[in-house]
Amino acid sequence: MHYRDFIGALVLLAGLGVSSMSLAEPGKLTVVGAGGVLQDAERKAFFEPFAKSSGIAVTEDSYSGQMAKVRAMVASGSVSWDVMQVEQNTLLSGCAEGLFEELDWSKIANRDDFIPEAYSDCGVGAFVWSMVPSYDRSKTADGPQNWADFWDMKKWPGKRGFRQTAKMTLEIALLADGVSPGEVYKVLATKAGQDRAFAKLDRIKGDIIWWTSGAESLERLAAGDVVATATFNGRVTAANASGKNFALIWDGQVYGIDYWGIVKGSSNRENAQKFIAFAASDAAQSAFPQYIAYGVTNKKAIQSIKPELAKDLPTTEENLKSAVGLNTEFWADNGEALEARFATWRAQ
Repeated sequence: MHYRDFIGALVLLAGLGVSSMSLAEPGKLTVVGAGGVLQDAERKAFFEPFAKSSGIAVTEDSYSGQMAKVRAMVASGSVSWDVMQVEQNTLLSGCAEGLFEELDWSKIANRDDFIPEAYSDCGVGAFVWSMVPSYDRSKTADGPQNWADFWDMKKWPGKRGFRQTAKMTLEIALLADGVSPGEVYKVLATKAGQDRAFAKLDRIKGDIIWWTSGAESLERLAAGDVVATATFNGRVTAANASGKNFALIWDGQVYGIDYWGIVKGSSNRENAQKFIAFAASDAAQSAFPQYIAYGVTNKKAIQSIKPELAKDLPTTEENLKSAVGLNTEFWADNGEALEARFATWRAQ
């Protein structure tokens, strides 16, 4: 092709609304998860089967929940991530901030096929996870059985592990202080309730080791750095399947939902929608708990999960008896102030 013909072709394509990026990467997709055993499970249940069935090459990346990189991408218009796994409050705030694309649900799924919490303008519920207390049975025969026990430093001396965030940590502190699951957010919505949560944390502050990734929480437990830790239920089950003997305690679980969202300005938006539709299907979702013990959001998938797997999921009826569902509206309204207070408190 002559140079003038080549330029003419590019001009014609530009006129048709076809970008050079879409020409360069018509069959690619970058999906971002949280790493570790969770992303291993996502690879087996979602990434690899989708790539095989669609012919779209899937590239993986991972992050620890921080959105600074996403903000920089969107602000610069140089977006290299397409689909992200995000927690519910991150999705809601990111959607309002313009960091995620609004979804066309008609191209993804029938929203009535999902539990109500799975639907969002900018995301589709991927799975249900839970924060639970755990200890290493190989080191401690009779460990803490609930959050109140977790604070008993006399009976179980040693360090405690917590995720380095106010969200869920403050709820746990109130549960440990005797607040019933159904009253947690009513109490936490008050200044007195917030003071109560921080006062409870003050009692063990010097014995807390903060973690920033699910993998780190159990690495510290295995190493004996902590006697007990707050951690993700799926991580515990996966570790035990690999030979560990960590306790999985459902009393006082605090559960939330992670979503699939599309980064605003993704050049692979069509492929991203195809991936989310695949990952939301009952076939893909019913396969997911085989690889990690997290609940799913597709109603048909929930019904098809084998009982021996269902018993270790946060969404099982028995496991929900003393559970607290993460109140994302509360954190959307109060998260910035509480996280700022939490950071200041930790630094003191």
